[in-house]
Amino acid sequence: QDESRLEAPGTEEPLGIHHALAERASKYTKRPHVFRLQTADWRIFLFQAPSAEEMSSWISRINLVAALFSSPPFPAAVSSQRRFIRPILPVAPSRSTPEEQHRSHEAWVDQLAAELFEHQRNLPDKRGRARDLDEYRAKKDYLLYE
Repeated sequence: QDESRLEAPGTEEPLGIHHALAERASKYTKRPHVFRLQTADWRIFLFQAPSAEEMSSWISRINLVAALFSSPPFPAAVSSQRRFIRPILPVAPSRSTPEEQHRSHEAWVDQLAAELFEHQRNLPDKRGRARDLDEYRAKKDYLLYE
């Protein structure tokens, strides 16, 4: 047998939290003390803590570690096409101080808000090419998500 393909019982896949966000799952009401973790690749996980205090503690600690491992995004790849490509989110630890990271994140959010506003002002022609409409939707989804 190929041992590289075997998994030991109980082995779990690691979950990277660079560029992730943990927050209270306010829309989830089936169980108490549930928070959601949104990862850089847009996956969402729900976790239940034993108490509200522990939930808050987990959220704070996860967000702190996520911030420490969230260097600013690389610019999207340059191409001859005007296609929208999501920026690359590095996995390397940030070399910035927490204060510098905070300022960088605030600037990033401001930039995304301005891009979203400008993007929504420039609606594509409804009779345009399907690819153009898909590109518009993909960028809009990305900007709203971020």
